Amino acid sequence: MNIIFNHVEYGRPYKINYLRMKLKYLALTILLSFPFLRAGAQVSIQDSSIFTTMFYATYSYQFPGGDMIKNFGNNSNIGGGVLFKTRSNWLFGAEGDYLFGSNVKHSNAIFSNISTTSGYLITNGGTPASINVTESGMWTAVKLGKVIPCLGPNPNSGIMIVASGGYLQHKIRIDIKDNNVPQLSSSYKKGYDRLSGGMGMSGFLGYLYMGSRKITTFYAGVEYTQAWTQSYRKYNTDEMKPDVAKRIDNLFGIKFGWIIPIYKAAPSKYYYY
Repeated sequence: MNIIFNHVEYGRPYKINYLRMKLKYLALTILLSFPFLRAGAQVSIQDSSIFTTMFYATYSYQFPGGDMIKNFGNNSNIGGGVLFKTRSNWLFGAEGDYLFGSNVKHSNAIFSNISTTSGYLITNGGTPASINVTESGMWTAVKLGKVIPCLGPNPNSGIMIVASGGYLQHKIRIDIKDNNVPQLSSSYKKGYDRLSGGMGMSGFLGYLYMGSRKITTFYAGVEYTQAWTQSYRKYNTDEMKPDVAKRIDNLFGIKFGWIIPIYKAAPSKYYYY
Protein backbone atom coordinates (compact mmCIF):
# COMPACT_ATOMS: atom_id res chain seq x y z
CA MET A 1 0.00 0.00 0.00
CA ASN A 2 1.43 3.36 -1.01
CA ILE A 3 0.95 6.36 1.26
CA ILE A 4 1.03 9.80 -0.35
CA PHE A 5 1.37 12.82 1.90
CA ASN A 6 -0.70 15.78 0.76
CA HIS A 7 1.47 18.86 0.58
CA VAL A 8 -1.34 21.22 1.64
CA GLU A 9 -2.69 19.11 4.50
CA TYR A 10 0.52 18.01 6.13
CA GLY A 11 2.97 20.62 4.94
CA ARG A 12 6.76 20.53 4.66
CA PRO A 13 7.39 20.55 8.47
CA TYR A 14 5.43 17.30 8.89
CA LYS A 15 7.43 15.56 6.17
CA ILE A 16 10.72 16.75 7.67
CA ASN A 17 9.75 15.49 11.13
CA TYR A 18 8.64 12.17 9.63
CA LEU A 19 11.97 11.84 7.83
CA ARG A 20 13.89 12.66 11.03
CA MET A 21 11.92 10.00 12.89
CA LYS A 22 12.77 7.39 10.26
CA LEU A 23 16.47 8.35 10.30
CA LYS A 24 16.60 8.07 14.10
CA TYR A 25 14.95 4.65 13.91
CA LEU A 26 17.46 3.53 11.23
CA ALA A 27 20.43 4.78 13.26
CA LEU A 28 19.17 2.96 16.36
CA THR A 29 18.67 -0.24 14.37
CA ILE A 30 22.20 -0.10 12.95
CA LEU A 31 23.68 0.53 16.40
CA LEU A 32 21.84 -2.41 17.91
CA SER A 33 22.96 -4.62 15.02
CA PHE A 34 26.62 -4.28 15.97
CA PRO A 35 26.95 -5.41 19.58
CA PHE A 36 30.75 -5.44 19.39
CA LEU A 37 30.68 -1.64 19.28
CA ARG A 38 28.67 -1.45 22.47
CA ALA A 39 30.20 -1.31 25.89
CA GLY A 40 28.23 -4.30 27.15
CA ALA A 41 28.38 -5.44 30.75
CA GLN A 42 30.71 -3.83 33.24
CA VAL A 43 34.15 -5.43 33.26
CA SER A 44 37.31 -5.14 35.32
CA ILE A 45 40.51 -5.24 33.30
CA GLN A 46 42.48 -5.83 36.50
CA ASP A 47 40.86 -9.18 37.22
CA SER A 48 40.30 -10.78 33.82
CA SER A 49 40.92 -10.59 30.10
CA ILE A 50 38.12 -8.68 28.39
CA PHE A 51 36.59 -8.22 24.95
CA THR A 52 37.04 -4.67 23.72
CA THR A 53 36.98 -2.58 20.57
CA MET A 54 40.15 -0.48 20.25
CA PHE A 55 40.30 2.55 17.98
CA TYR A 56 43.84 3.81 17.56
CA ALA A 57 46.16 6.29 15.86
CA THR A 58 49.77 5.45 14.95
CA TYR A 59 53.09 7.01 14.06
CA SER A 60 56.06 5.14 12.57
CA TYR A 61 59.52 6.14 11.48
CA GLN A 62 60.54 3.83 8.64
CA PHE A 63 63.73 2.77 6.88
CA PRO A 64 63.40 1.51 3.28
CA GLY A 65 65.05 -1.57 1.89
CA GLY A 66 65.07 -3.73 -1.22
CA ASP A 67 64.23 -1.90 -4.44
CA MET A 68 62.52 0.93 -2.57
CA ILE A 69 65.83 2.25 -1.25
CA LYS A 70 66.90 3.08 -4.81
CA ASN A 71 64.40 5.94 -4.97
CA PHE A 72 63.67 6.95 -1.38
CA GLY A 73 65.30 7.57 1.97
CA ASN A 74 63.75 7.31 5.44
CA ASN A 75 60.11 8.30 5.82
CA SER A 76 57.40 8.94 8.38
CA ASN A 77 54.11 7.09 8.54
CA ILE A 78 50.87 8.18 10.21
CA GLY A 79 47.61 6.28 10.27
CA GLY A 80 44.90 4.65 12.28
CA GLY A 81 42.57 1.73 12.50
CA VAL A 82 40.47 -0.50 14.67
CA LEU A 83 41.30 -3.72 16.51
CA PHE A 84 38.96 -6.09 18.27
CA LYS A 85 40.49 -7.92 21.23
CA THR A 86 38.74 -11.10 22.37
CA ARG A 87 38.66 -12.50 25.89
CA SER A 88 41.29 -15.02 24.82
CA ASN A 89 43.50 -12.08 23.75
CA TRP A 90 43.23 -12.63 20.00
CA LEU A 91 43.33 -9.48 17.87
CA PHE A 92 41.75 -8.79 14.49
CA GLY A 93 41.02 -5.60 12.60
CA ALA A 94 42.12 -3.23 9.85
CA GLU A 95 44.44 -0.24 9.41
CA GLY A 96 45.17 2.51 6.89
CA ASP A 97 48.40 4.56 6.79
CA TYR A 98 49.84 7.49 4.87
CA LEU A 99 53.60 7.53 4.37
CA PHE A 100 55.61 10.60 3.44
CA GLY A 101 59.21 11.76 3.29
CA SER A 102 61.44 14.49 1.92
CA ASN A 103 64.33 12.29 0.78
CA VAL A 104 63.84 11.51 -2.92
CA LYS A 105 67.01 10.26 -4.54
CA HIS A 106 68.23 11.33 -7.99
CA SER A 107 65.45 13.92 -8.31
CA ASN A 108 67.70 16.24 -10.35
CA ALA A 109 68.55 13.44 -12.75
CA ILE A 110 64.88 12.63 -13.28
CA PHE A 111 64.22 16.10 -14.73
CA SER A 112 67.52 16.44 -16.59
CA ASN A 113 65.91 16.10 -20.03
CA ILE A 114 63.66 19.15 -19.41
CA SER A 115 66.11 21.27 -17.39
CA THR A 116 68.61 23.93 -18.43
CA THR A 117 72.34 23.25 -18.41
CA SER A 118 72.39 24.85 -14.95
CA GLY A 119 69.81 22.35 -13.69
CA TYR A 120 66.79 24.65 -13.56
CA LEU A 121 63.30 24.07 -14.82
CA ILE A 122 61.86 27.10 -16.58
CA THR A 123 58.33 28.44 -16.16
CA ASN A 124 56.17 29.63 -19.04
CA GLY A 125 57.25 33.14 -18.02
CA GLY A 126 60.93 32.36 -18.58
CA THR A 127 61.97 32.30 -14.91
CA PRO A 128 63.35 29.41 -12.80
CA ALA A 129 60.53 27.27 -11.42
CA SER A 130 59.94 26.53 -7.74
CA ILE A 131 59.50 22.76 -7.45
CA ASN A 132 59.13 20.60 -4.35
CA VAL A 133 59.75 16.85 -4.76
CA THR A 134 58.71 14.50 -1.94
CA GLU A 135 57.74 10.90 -1.28
CA SER A 136 54.07 10.00 -0.93
CA GLY A 137 52.35 6.67 -0.39
CA MET A 138 49.89 4.54 1.50
CA TRP A 139 49.53 1.16 3.19
CA THR A 140 46.18 -0.51 3.91
CA ALA A 141 45.91 -3.89 5.61
CA VAL A 142 43.81 -6.39 7.53
CA LYS A 143 45.36 -7.63 10.76
CA LEU A 144 45.42 -10.75 12.93
CA GLY A 145 47.39 -11.05 16.14
CA LYS A 146 47.72 -12.18 19.71
CA VAL A 147 48.51 -10.63 23.07
CA ILE A 148 50.61 -12.82 25.39
CA PRO A 149 49.98 -11.55 28.94
CA CYS A 150 53.20 -10.84 30.81
CA LEU A 151 55.08 -8.04 32.55
CA GLY A 152 51.91 -6.00 32.80
CA PRO A 153 49.44 -4.61 35.32
CA ASN A 154 46.60 -6.91 34.16
CA PRO A 155 45.78 -9.90 31.90
CA ASN A 156 45.05 -7.57 28.97
CA SER A 157 48.61 -6.26 28.72
CA GLY A 158 51.60 -8.09 27.31
CA ILE A 159 53.69 -8.99 24.29
CA MET A 160 51.83 -8.09 21.09
CA ILE A 161 52.37 -10.08 17.89
CA VAL A 162 50.46 -9.06 14.74
CA ALA A 163 50.57 -10.29 11.14
CA SER A 164 49.03 -8.21 8.33
CA GLY A 165 48.21 -8.58 4.68
CA GLY A 166 47.57 -5.56 2.54
CA TYR A 167 48.44 -3.20 -0.27
CA LEU A 168 51.37 -0.78 -0.60
CA GLN A 169 51.53 2.17 -3.00
CA HIS A 170 54.11 4.94 -3.37
CA LYS A 171 55.23 7.62 -5.79
CA ILE A 172 57.31 10.75 -6.23
CA ARG A 173 55.05 13.71 -5.46
CA ILE A 174 55.83 16.69 -7.69
CA ASP A 175 54.50 20.05 -6.47
CA ILE A 176 55.03 23.12 -8.63
CA LYS A 177 54.27 26.59 -7.34
CA ASP A 178 51.53 28.18 -9.50
CA ASN A 179 51.61 25.12 -11.82
CA ASN A 180 53.46 27.19 -14.38
CA VAL A 181 55.81 24.60 -15.90
CA PRO A 182 54.24 23.26 -19.13
CA GLN A 183 56.63 20.29 -19.23
CA LEU A 184 55.19 19.10 -15.91
CA SER A 185 51.48 19.68 -16.33
CA SER A 186 49.16 17.24 -14.59
CA SER A 187 49.24 14.78 -17.49
CA TYR A 188 53.04 15.00 -18.06
CA LYS A 189 53.86 14.46 -14.37
CA LYS A 190 52.83 10.84 -14.70
CA GLY A 191 55.91 10.14 -16.81
CA TYR A 192 58.17 11.14 -13.90
CA ASP A 193 56.37 10.20 -10.66
CA ARG A 194 57.28 6.46 -10.57
CA LEU A 195 53.84 5.51 -9.23
CA SER A 196 54.06 1.89 -8.10
CA GLY A 197 52.04 -0.52 -6.01
CA GLY A 198 51.34 -4.11 -5.11
CA MET A 199 50.24 -6.59 -2.48
CA GLY A 200 52.33 -7.08 0.64
CA MET A 201 52.52 -8.40 4.16
CA SER A 202 53.92 -7.19 7.45
CA GLY A 203 54.77 -8.39 10.92
CA PHE A 204 54.74 -6.44 14.18
CA LEU A 205 56.38 -7.33 17.50
CA GLY A 206 55.92 -5.09 20.50
CA TYR A 207 54.13 -4.50 23.77
CA LEU A 208 50.50 -3.59 24.49
CA TYR A 209 49.82 -1.69 27.71
CA MET A 210 46.21 -1.38 28.83
CA GLY A 211 46.08 0.91 31.83
CA SER A 212 43.37 1.20 34.43
CA ARG A 213 42.48 4.52 32.81
CA LYS A 214 41.40 4.24 29.16
CA ILE A 215 43.58 7.17 28.14
CA THR A 216 46.70 5.27 29.23
CA THR A 217 46.30 2.47 26.68
CA PHE A 218 49.00 2.25 23.98
CA TYR A 219 51.38 -0.06 22.16
CA ALA A 220 54.92 0.24 20.80
CA GLY A 221 57.32 -1.97 18.90
CA VAL A 222 58.95 -2.71 15.56
CA GLU A 223 57.31 -3.57 12.24
CA TYR A 224 58.62 -5.06 9.01
CA THR A 225 56.73 -4.71 5.71
CA GLN A 226 57.44 -6.35 2.38
CA ALA A 227 55.49 -5.77 -0.83
CA TRP A 228 55.74 -7.05 -4.38
CA THR A 229 55.24 -3.98 -6.55
CA GLN A 230 55.39 -2.83 -10.12
CA SER A 231 55.05 0.49 -11.91
CA TYR A 232 51.61 1.77 -12.85
CA ARG A 233 53.23 3.98 -15.47
CA LYS A 234 54.08 1.95 -18.54
CA TYR A 235 56.59 4.56 -19.73
CA ASN A 236 59.20 6.65 -17.87
CA THR A 237 59.63 9.87 -19.83
CA ASP A 238 63.09 10.68 -18.46
CA GLU A 239 64.42 7.21 -19.28
CA MET A 240 62.55 7.12 -22.61
CA LYS A 241 61.58 3.46 -22.12
CA PRO A 242 58.80 1.35 -20.62
CA ASP A 243 59.00 0.39 -16.96
CA VAL A 244 58.11 -3.30 -16.69
CA ALA A 245 60.33 -4.30 -13.76
CA LYS A 246 58.98 -6.39 -10.88
CA ARG A 247 60.17 -5.09 -7.51
CA ILE A 248 60.39 -6.11 -3.87
CA ASP A 249 59.97 -3.11 -1.56
CA ASN A 250 60.81 -3.34 2.14
CA LEU A 251 60.10 -1.04 5.06
CA PHE A 252 61.41 -1.47 8.60
CA GLY A 253 59.86 0.82 11.17
CA ILE A 254 59.65 1.80 14.82
CA LYS A 255 55.96 2.14 15.60
CA PHE A 256 53.84 3.69 18.36
CA GLY A 257 50.08 3.57 18.69
CA TRP A 258 47.72 5.40 21.07
CA ILE A 259 44.51 3.49 21.72
CA ILE A 260 41.00 4.41 22.81
CA PRO A 261 39.41 1.16 24.08
CA ILE A 262 35.63 0.87 24.22
CA TYR A 263 34.33 -0.98 27.26
CA LYS A 264 32.32 -0.25 30.39
CA ALA A 265 34.59 -0.39 33.40
CA ALA A 266 33.35 -1.90 36.63
CA PRO A 267 33.25 0.43 39.64
CA SER A 268 36.17 0.32 42.02
CA LYS A 269 35.90 -2.09 44.91
CA TYR A 270 35.75 -0.77 48.43
CA TYR A 271 36.56 -2.80 51.50
CA TYR A 272 35.33 -1.93 54.98
CA TYR A 273 36.86 -3.23 58.18
